[in-house]
Amino acid sequence: MGVEISDEARRLVALFEDEAGVTVRDCVVDEDHDQVVYLVKRGQIADAIGPGGTNVGRVEEQLGRDVKLIEDAERAEDFVANALAPAAVYNVTVSENGDTVAYAEVPQEDHGAAIGRDGRNIDAARRLAQRHFDIDGIELT
Repeated sequence: MGVEISDEARRLVALFEDEAGVTVRDCVVDEDHDQVVYLVKRGQIADAIGPGGTNVGRVEEQLGRDVKLIEDAERAEDFVANALAPAAVYNVTVSENGDTVAYAEVPQEDHGAAIGRDGRNIDAARRLAQRHFDIDGIELT
């Protein structure tokens, strides 16, 4: 599935790749939550963050908004688990009964982290899961 990104997102991808030296697979500008979400190539998330979060901090400073990083994955289930980080996700099951929904098993004490402030984490996870795996929704169980 090909994902189209805007010219602004392309500029933001180039900025982050230059700062962190990693490959960014996708970028979503989330105006509702004043953040930029980067989908980082699998295996490069630690390099993307940088020592003590330095890469993320530099980019946030340049953009004047929050940055969220998600590590790419080959399987939809792994992708959804990565997208809900920093919450602990025990299991993800994708069900296709009309709509395609990912059910993520998250301990009750981590529901807040999975949802994020004002829903920012789960919104980003839903948006990218739709773009990359045709998942219509994510439900926490």
